[in-house]
Amino acid sequence: MFANRTKELELLNEEYHSDRFSLTVLYGRRRVGKTTLLKEFIQEKPSIYFLVTLENLNIVLRRLQDITADHLGDSFLKGLELKDIRQLFEYISQKNFEKKLIIIIDEFQYLAKMDSAIPSQFQYIVDELLKNKNIHLVLCGSIISMMYEQTLSYNSPLYGRRTSAIKLEAIAFEHLNAFFPGKSQNEMIELYSILYGVPKYLEMFRDSGDIFENIEKNILSTGSYLYNEPQFILQNEVNEPITYFSILETIANGEHKIGNIAGKLGKNVQNITSFISKLIELDILYKEVPVTETNPLKSKKGLYFIKDNFFRFWFTYVLPYKSQLEMGDTDYVLSKIKENFNGFVSPVYEHLAISYLRTHYPLLKCGRWWDKKEEIDAVGIGEDFLLVAECKYSNKKVGMDILENLQEKAKKIKSDIPVKHYVLFSKSGFTDALQQLESDEIRLVEGI
Repeated sequence: MFANRTKELELLNEEYHSDRFSLTVLYGRRRVGKTTLLKEFIQEKPSIYFLVTLENLNIVLRRLQDITADHLGDSFLKGLELKDIRQLFEYISQKNFEKKLIIIIDEFQYLAKMDSAIPSQFQYIVDELLKNKNIHLVLCGSIISMMYEQTLSYNSPLYGRRTSAIKLEAIAFEHLNAFFPGKSQNEMIELYSILYGVPKYLEMFRDSGDIFENIEKNILSTGSYLYNEPQFILQNEVNEPITYFSILETIANGEHKIGNIAGKLGKNVQNITSFISKLIELDILYKEVPVTETNPLKSKKGLYFIKDNFFRFWFTYVLPYKSQLEMGDTDYVLSKIKENFNGFVSPVYEHLAISYLRTHYPLLKCGRWWDKKEEIDAVGIGEDFLLVAECKYSNKKVGMDILENLQEKAKKIKSDIPVKHYVLFSKSGFTDALQQLESDEIRLVEGI
């Protein structure tokens, strides 16, 4: 399903319609929708699409040669004995194309895995063979670290050759209704909390209604598509998956300070900093500091959280219960999920609330705030005002006690700027007494 890739599609089309050779590097995690985007892009355009598979390099190149010959209607090319990919592009470069030809090499990183000389060969292809040709070359890949190393890093022979680069991210929450037009907002919040915005995962949950049945069928069952998905992704991205797994499970279980994470693993902080940095680079982790910190990069109050909601779900409810799941006891794991499902969803609800506040108020920045004793779900900083917010994802209506508690916590924020707005978010609505207080100063938001 194609949804909400307007900016990326516009960029690809701008590249295509330019009067020069174009080289686009497109990368992002597995299942995020790269191929779907490319299919949409090449509609009604002359194009060659080639998916690299991990086989013998000669077999792979022969397949690319055949696909190219078929597209060009060139039986002579089909009969040639070519030694490498450079020779194929030398042949292509001798052709003239009235309409720009798109050449897509998907899972490009596997070519370089088969032959380390591939990036250098493509440097020659770009610099000497295609630079004046009416061609749009797209190198696409799903192993982020390898794609960056081979195409974008300073040490890559292709460094500086691209005319555009797209890191395809997960679908934003506000576009989930394209996948679930019949779902309520709370249902979509819960789905997003489990599946993030990964299109392939979202599509798998589209057809049936009950979220827990979907979890059992598509995640907890040992033969299901998503049962080992994070394990597969990490094993392709990193060299020591055991340490990465341990870090992520520790964070999923509630440890967010780097010292505590290291302590749980029986390691020194210095021993895990490179692993943490790698997980941040892969967009699996993020570091957060209180929003009021004046120098966030040097702050010692940083906490680490799992950014990818599906990874967070998997490391909370799949990896720790592998023994039960392998024995087919999905009922036990489902009972664990249901025990505190609202609690699991709550951190995602808080992030969505922060996005809401950024959209609806003129804020310079907005994020979580905490000190040694207190925590506020969201603090927004404007030019001359502060905004504070509390989020409650529970089946109970929010009442006066929550507002009064928020007002007390707000007094602990060290700032010369006054608090002018109190915003309460609730899954289940608000008591009558609280609703009577709603004003510009006190705003009540049901859902998001």
